Amino acid sequence: MQTSSSARIRALTEAGYWGNETLHGILAARVADRADSIALVDQPNKAELTDLPVRCLSFHDLDTLSDSLAAQLLGQGLQHGDRLLVQLPNISELVLCYYAASKLGVVISPIPIQYGGHEIARFAATLQPAAMLTLGRFRDIELAAQARQALASVPVWTFGVDLQCEPVTDPVLLSNYQEHRERHPDDANAILTVVWTSGTTGTPKGVPRSHNMWRAMARNTMAAGDYQPGETLLVPFPLVNMAALGGFLFPSVINGCKLVLHQPMDPTMFLRQIQEEQVNFTIAPPALLNRLAQQPALWAQCDFSTIRAFGSGSVPLSPAMIAVIEGEYGKPIINFYGSNEGISLFSTPEVAPTPEYRAQMFPRFGVPDMPWQGHAHESITTRVIDPETGAEITAAGVPGELCIAGPAVFDGYLDHDGEGVFTADGLFRTGDLVEICGEPPNYYRIVGRCKDIINRGGMKISPAELDILLEGFPGLAEAAVCAYPDPDLEEKICACVVPVEGEPAPELNALCSWLLDKGIAKFKLPERLEVFSALPRNPVGKVVRGELQQQVAQRGLTS
Repeated sequence: MQTSSSARIRALTEAGYWGNETLHGILAARVADRADSIALVDQPNKAELTDLPVRCLSFHDLDTLSDSLAAQLLGQGLQHGDRLLVQLPNISELVLCYYAASKLGVVISPIPIQYGGHEIARFAATLQPAAMLTLGRFRDIELAAQARQALASVPVWTFGVDLQCEPVTDPVLLSNYQEHRERHPDDANAILTVVWTSGTTGTPKGVPRSHNMWRAMARNTMAAGDYQPGETLLVPFPLVNMAALGGFLFPSVINGCKLVLHQPMDPTMFLRQIQEEQVNFTIAPPALLNRLAQQPALWAQCDFSTIRAFGSGSVPLSPAMIAVIEGEYGKPIINFYGSNEGISLFSTPEVAPTPEYRAQMFPRFGVPDMPWQGHAHESITTRVIDPETGAEITAAGVPGELCIAGPAVFDGYLDHDGEGVFTADGLFRTGDLVEICGEPPNYYRIVGRCKDIINRGGMKISPAELDILLEGFPGLAEAAVCAYPDPDLEEKICACVVPVEGEPAPELNALCSWLLDKGIAKFKLPERLEVFSALPRNPVGKVVRGELQQQVAQRGLTS
């Protein structure tokens, strides 16, 4: 497990960017000053989705029930420093897992609910977890059964069976838990989570993040969103990565906010929760914001009076949408750009006043002689380099790789040698292509990725993984996937196949069924099929994905 060097810890602590607060330590402070305030609310249809009851918890409840869960996990055999793989939707039990792991010194590794057995096995092979924690079912997916089939040698625990969200009364469990806490003092620089990213190579990689890293990320998000103490936040994004953990979990306890949970994205339920819970801030998918902007009658049907602002991101935003929702409806839009590794940029009405700038551009925080002010600008360093040579790019309009350093940035991937991850002076190489832009040129515009990862609605998908599986489909001589553009999700997946001579081309549904049988997640399924006589390859036989993508684009959307 990568950990911060003593020099980095000392420098960031002395600068005031890192401190000694753990996640559960922040919770203790909220219990001290607002114990009975509502801290967490499940969505109304939770029981239909999971068979677990809807909960509305105060900060005192969060503390008590996470103590109970921690004691039970300890009783199941979990130990300080163990890694716990978790697959849960946005329900109160998942939030309790984070606090319980923090109290035990356990590393929690959450994965999206969409992942199937194929992905679970891959994550576990890298993580080497002591156990996995999940549900019996979510909708019609038998999560626990799926996990047990994928992890024959790893214990799989389920809420409602192995673990209960009720106060523990067993004196032995309680005594063991208290002794454990006394033996293991709090450490804000200890790794709290291993979250996952496809990175720039297509292979899922673990991203270890400490309490201090998450708190630094939360500080930037809170500043961008102008979070206010005690307000109500609605989180529709899965609590498994930067957007939800740095944007909602940590800010909600830091600011004593009520956190309202939502998942899966259901626009009707989402709008209902905004009104019933009197939500002040949320991050909404661009597609939903576009719909609200294009349908004034839909906006008029809902009461958005308590909404202070909307955040959005993951795909490019529409300037027209921003103009309507901000200019006509009076609700500011904040464009967030971040990553599990620690990218933390944002575009607000203050730093990017026009819809055109807000939709596409992010201030060049951390660059000398910029006009920006505030913690984000002061605490980070950003730079654009030539991806091949590493030379710095300072001219406008020249694409280069964005590099970043700062208190929110991780120390390196899990069990990775670090080669190619950081510049010689320690900046993280994001793999994202940006160009300097604006007038004056004080902004970055994201123009692509150094590698060919497919970005489907913010979910990064490895083409190579799908290539390997499709190549085993009967009757195919060649198979590969590539991205094609989509106005809502940014990119979707096209399967490109070459049938064996004399064999008919497969149907798209047959390919998808094949992939599902292999345990692949549904969001990775191709939504388009193109048949070729040969796939473009380089001299050593590798598919040239950029050329393949161009050929697919030339065929249009008539296939």
